[in-house]
Amino acid sequence: MKKYILIPFFIIVSTVVLGQDKVTSVMTLSEYLGYVKNFHPIVKQANLVINKSEAKLLKARGAFDPKIEVDFDKKQFKDKEYYNKLNAAFKIPTYYGIEFKANFENNDGLYLNPEATVPTDGLYSAGISASLLNGLLINKRMASLKQAKYFLNQAKEDQQILVNEILYKASISYFNWLKTYNEKRVYEEFLNNAEIRFKATKRAFYEGEKPAIDTTEAKINLNTRKLNVEKARIKLVKSALELSNFLWLNNNTPVELQDNIIPEINTATSIDATFNIALFNNANFDLNKHPKIKSLEFKTKSLTIDKNLKLNNLLPKLDVQYNFLTQNGNQLNSLNTQNYKAGINFKVPLFLRKERGDLKLAKIKLKDQKFENEVVKVTIKNKINAIQQELDSYILQNELTENIVADYTTLLKAEDRKFLLGESSLFLVNYREVKLIENKLKAIDLENSFFKTKANLFKTIVISIAE
Repeated sequence: MKKYILIPFFIIVSTVVLGQDKVTSVMTLSEYLGYVKNFHPIVKQANLVINKSEAKLLKARGAFDPKIEVDFDKKQFKDKEYYNKLNAAFKIPTYYGIEFKANFENNDGLYLNPEATVPTDGLYSAGISASLLNGLLINKRMASLKQAKYFLNQAKEDQQILVNEILYKASISYFNWLKTYNEKRVYEEFLNNAEIRFKATKRAFYEGEKPAIDTTEAKINLNTRKLNVEKARIKLVKSALELSNFLWLNNNTPVELQDNIIPEINTATSIDATFNIALFNNANFDLNKHPKIKSLEFKTKSLTIDKNLKLNNLLPKLDVQYNFLTQNGNQLNSLNTQNYKAGINFKVPLFLRKERGDLKLAKIKLKDQKFENEVVKVTIKNKINAIQQELDSYILQNELTENIVADYTTLLKAEDRKFLLGESSLFLVNYREVKLIENKLKAIDLENSFFKTKANLFKTIVISIAE
């Protein structure tokens, strides 16, 4: 007895070699997609979108970090100290265009600018600066912070869309694997029938009941079935390798699907629960909660912030500051209105052509984004309706196909009985069998299309996979 760990994160499969028989293990769609979601590198890459947006948000918040600034300047020439200037400041920027500041200044020297003259122990100041018009209610750093928050929320919605996209592609690979597996089963089933029929025809020929040409026809039919089985086997191998592209371990190690792992035959009974669409109702579906729509709405809000910033830039620039001065830094009561330093800075472009141009462009971008939002809403809504109608059609087609397969099965069994009684020919039996095979393959193909449409609905409505 040998034991192999085929897919560690699914199950540990024991394989007992007894002749050519192996114990097979079923990998369900739910198990498969669950581990694709947890371990696939592209899914992890999608998570980096959020990490990147969080880093941008942290960067934007850094604009409001308190700052310590020290400026020291000294000049010494021919044994003369021209000047020795020290200016240290502590600044606290706020959300609005206001900044608090504490400052210490100590200057001396032979050729010091008179306005820089301070008391021997230095000069302390504490005050405030503010932008009263342009930059008070909104400024560049405020806009950057708000936009970073919107980008983070947008990234979360986009991440869900990206994850669902890779899950959709993975599910398509699973359905192709299931399809090729079912096709191989059909060909193997009829290969067994061909072998039985060839042996019976051969025995009837030896007994003088059948002509030699019947054995030739039975042999051709047998070899045709063998050829079909071999082609189906190769298709199954290729689909299994394609499926393996989505199977990974936790440490980014790819996993190859083993031969004795098979898909779940009754996937149709669990697909809705797996995709979490069992209770989906198009009539009650809130399109505004769709991740794509929410993502576009966050983008619209970000462009609105940009437009408001450009609108604010039309205002004149009016910066004011006021600082209390004292030479006793350890005595707060020494701060009074008699000793101060104040300033006003006012400027405004005469024509505001740059500012008006920026505002116009911002409005155009915002309007363009709103148009896109409406188009996407209609597109998603119509696509969901089309998929729902397609699914309804597949249900009807599946019922008709099952009836056709059942009828062809009945015809084949009847023809087989007539052949055994000598009332039919091998040609007619083979014809009935070929038609039955064709319709069984059509039923498998129809089921595959039905599954892919279910996956397309899952991708379109963008909901989380069932855990």
